[in-house]
Amino acid sequence: MPSKERSDLKILLLQIRETEQVKQEELESFARYSKLDVTQFDVLNVFDQPDFASDVAQGYDALFVGGASEANVLEPETYTFVPNAERLLLQCVEDETPVFASCFGFQLAAQALGREIIDDKENYEMGTIPISLTEHAASDQVFRGIRNDFLAVSVHQQKAISAPEGCIELAYTDICCHAFRVANKPFWAFQFHPEVDRDILIDRLTYYKEKYTDDDGHLTEVLESAQETPESNHLIGLFVDRVLLGS
Repeated sequence: MPSKERSDLKILLLQIRETEQVKQEELESFARYSKLDVTQFDVLNVFDQPDFASDVAQGYDALFVGGASEANVLEPETYTFVPNAERLLLQCVEDETPVFASCFGFQLAAQALGREIIDDKENYEMGTIPISLTEHAASDQVFRGIRNDFLAVSVHQQKAISAPEGCIELAYTDICCHAFRVANKPFWAFQFHPEVDRDILIDRLTYYKEKYTDDDGHLTEVLESAQETPESNHLIGLFVDRVLLGS
């Protein structure tokens, strides 16, 4: 049976965003770095549709999960979509639906798979940071060929110290796990933001400055230190090429 062409792919994006500007920006970023057209994405926004079935990703070539600045995986009583999103991710594991989960998606996946998520609003990462690779990354389908200590955008106040049981840890920093794959499944999760580049980081942090920075001086300091993150951004295209297209 011939493999699909890139233009044949259809992706479901699970989006956890309330602001129209950020919704559109995130969708366009995923499309740009996956080298797909935005019309190849259907969006399920959990703020608009908090109740959805665990099999909603069936029939799609992959599920992408984005980040969030208006939600917390540790508050399911407030954010009632959290249990539904976790059930969706577990269903994808069972069905072997390919998953690419970023930031909040990483936290949802880690928690659904049994790893504790820690709230840490004091010692958290913000900006472009070097990401270290484990020994497993060299042979990983997505990370193969990515150099150690590559730069990535990371902005998060919750974290998982290590990968869940039954998963392979692929990347980390001194304070937390940054990427894992579910063993023998096409399921990857990233605490950093492969879909976010330097320009988007500047826009995003400026928009959310009251949440993540102390004052305008702190914001300026973070933004001036921001760098380009080409290898991190390349990971989405590698996922599409190697996992979805088998190239």
